[in-house]
Amino acid sequence: MQPYVICHMMSSLDGHALTDGWDRAFKKDAGDLYEKLAQTFAFDAWICGRVTMQEIAHDEGYPKGLATGPIERSHYFADRNATAYAVSIDPQGKVGWKKNQALDSHVVEVLTEGVSDDYLAYLQSIQVSYIFAGKTEIDLQQVVQILSSELGCKRLIVEGGPHVSGSFVNAGLVDEVSVLILPLIDGRGEHPASFEVSTEAWKQPAHLKLTSAQVQDGGAVWLRYTKA
Repeated sequence: MQPYVICHMMSSLDGHALTDGWDRAFKKDAGDLYEKLAQTFAFDAWICGRVTMQEIAHDEGYPKGLATGPIERSHYFADRNATAYAVSIDPQGKVGWKKNQALDSHVVEVLTEGVSDDYLAYLQSIQVSYIFAGKTEIDLQQVVQILSSELGCKRLIVEGGPHVSGSFVNAGLVDEVSVLILPLIDGRGEHPASFEVSTEAWKQPAHLKLTSAQVQDGGAVWLRYTKA
């Protein structure tokens, strides 16, 4: 059975998702509210891209030279019974995890077959699970199927960044879109939108229908949509 996929985002009024440069207290309050709302989805896996995961991991790199030979490109599961999974979309294998947990969730790296043997050996050494979802590029349909069939995931929440969220929507995999609109105008045109897809990958607009709109403390508005 296909998992239910929710894309949960936080955005300024003018559609920007990156919070660097925002007032620290405002940023913290917005982040706390965002996470509080995310928990209402009762998900068993949350998904982020490499850049976000490097911040969460406090990435300082990983030791090289651990591989003693070629490592087979097959899935590796260190924990099939975790309460929740932190799924890292990391095609080339760059996130330097220090442990196999992120925010009380077991880490699962999503890789392409082009990843280095050293990185695979390192993940095994700290018991981080990993899956392969393509030779040179990530196939998100495969990712969703593997999380379902191998780990029993039924509800997945995609939390960014913008390119990961945009790619899931563009692939037609998102059942629900949740956006927390903050009372803030960012104003920096170079900052990415909440959903970003390259011109080459873009397929067509994703049409949605509004299912709820709730005003939150502090003036934010929580919007939820499903497929039209």
